[in-house]
Amino acid sequence: MDWLEITIETSPREINALSARLEMLDVSGLIIENESDYNDFLENNKKYWDYVDEDFQNSIKNLCRVKFYLEDSQDGFNELNRLSEALNMELPYKRVKDEDWENNWKEFYKPLPVGEKLLIVPQWEEAPPSDGRCILRLDPGLIFGTGSHPTTKMCLRQLEALELENKEILDLGCGSGILAIAGLILGAKNAEGCDIDPKAPDIVMENAALNGIDRELTVRACNVLSDRYTQKQYEDKKFDIVLANIVADVIISLAPMVRSWMKPDARFICSGIIEGRQAEVEKALTANGLTILNHFNDEDWHCYKCC
Repeated sequence: MDWLEITIETSPREINALSARLEMLDVSGLIIENESDYNDFLENNKKYWDYVDEDFQNSIKNLCRVKFYLEDSQDGFNELNRLSEALNMELPYKRVKDEDWENNWKEFYKPLPVGEKLLIVPQWEEAPPSDGRCILRLDPGLIFGTGSHPTTKMCLRQLEALELENKEILDLGCGSGILAIAGLILGAKNAEGCDIDPKAPDIVMENAALNGIDRELTVRACNVLSDRYTQKQYEDKKFDIVLANIVADVIISLAPMVRSWMKPDARFICSGIIEGRQAEVEKALTANGLTILNHFNDEDWHCYKCC
């Protein structure tokens, strides 16, 4: 079905009254876009990221509007006219298709060679000649990573450099599962993952199934920083390789406990550390019994391999 996207520009003082009036006119599915709401959200959730894209910040500057959708049909235009008369204003609209937001992002996601051994191929793309690389099929969904970010690339490069045969992997903040799945494709025995997002387990297991390795992978949705049951499970099992491609604050919080999840000769690879936070991370790692073996950086991001 095609849609009419109606956008009403307003002011912070008027946005709540406008929204309430639209609801009284039986308009459902309102999308309220307000700069102050975005800024409040970013400010109150700093622990989950260290970096906010400058283009995004510019895009929300002075933003204050209400959006909603009607069917692109005669009924939809009749409803549009009714609302225009009730509000005593002309309502601007544009036509959009379902696939505009469901699928257009996929055209920017193409097969991606990473390191020396991997070729990441989107589920909907034909696999090109791999030149001996291991193919990793991936459908990240709209909210998870694709492997193209420098932090993920650094983790994958360090992962492929390890001896993985018969190794057990723990992927903290696993997202789409790309790191754990890559480890299994490269020869690891099994892997576990966890992520705070409740959608993660389904996405990860779907991606594992795409690569025929779903039996070797288990995933749970939890906050490992506060979930004592999960912490105890990891302490009891212990892993050969622990991965954390998250943000500096979470890595700092993980540092006191990650050593207890590692076998004596295990490796800990952590990334997602923005420029300017690396000294804090180094201090937390070494203060909690981890030895930094290597320090890598790509663009404004840092990655550590520890034992």
